Amino acid sequence: MALLQMFHRFSCGLSRGIVPKTIACVLALVPVLAPVQATADDITVFAAASMKNAMDVVAEEWAKETGHRALVSLAGSSALARQIQQGAPADVFISANTNWMDRLDTDGLIAADTRFDLLGNAIVLIAHGADAPAVEITPNLDLAGLLGGGHLAMALVDAVPAGIYGKAALTHLGLWEGVADQVAQGDNVRAALAFVSTGEAPFGIVYATDAVADQRVSVIGTFPADSHPPIIYPAAAIADSTNPLTASFLTFLRSAPARSAFEQQGFVVLGK
Repeated sequence: MALLQMFHRFSCGLSRGIVPKTIACVLALVPVLAPVQATADDITVFAAASMKNAMDVVAEEWAKETGHRALVSLAGSSALARQIQQGAPADVFISANTNWMDRLDTDGLIAADTRFDLLGNAIVLIAHGADAPAVEITPNLDLAGLLGGGHLAMALVDAVPAGIYGKAALTHLGLWEGVADQVAQGDNVRAALAFVSTGEAPFGIVYATDAVADQRVSVIGTFPADSHPPIIYPAAAIADSTNPLTASFLTFLRSAPARSAFEQQGFVVLGK
């Protein structure tokens, strides 16, 4: 049932023109939200989907060092924040932007004095295939012409951080209006990546770290840093968590093994 619900949300977020029967294939590449049932020796971490590869390594290193499991639930930051608002049993939240963390903080759902800025990132324009030619991302870029009637894959542009940053950048550059009708929106940034990776969309906007994770796409340009708000991933403990491992896991996120995992995936570690 959960997979069917995810399918519905994902397909409803798409612009017209994507062939419905192909979506199931793409979903197989997208992280599934539901974690393994936690026990007293586990910690449950809600983390932005763009962190998947790095968090796989972090969880492994955490287990080696402590003997405890980190159960990582991955999805768009908006979906994770809403689940926390609805009482989902998370211990730690790592958001791909500050706004969703701010909302939880305003609601009193973040433990006081546990929040810190963990990572930085960039957004890039990607193309299907390993050797796509580079472009210069400026107001003069003919993005509509580049698409040639195809779709531009993005995360949800009004809810998911990667989509919000992408729309902000395109708007700042004066390119949004020319391509808005060709944008195919997915529930999270890994869904957008999957569309380009499988060739369903010729181009997409994702984080630089997502592009590193898939060799079937090429980074053809990086959006200027001043074209969108700073991309910051804050981390914090959930106020209702009584897990004794929470504080030590937050500390571990800034340890050498975790820092190495993040940097290998292209993240910028903040506050070293």
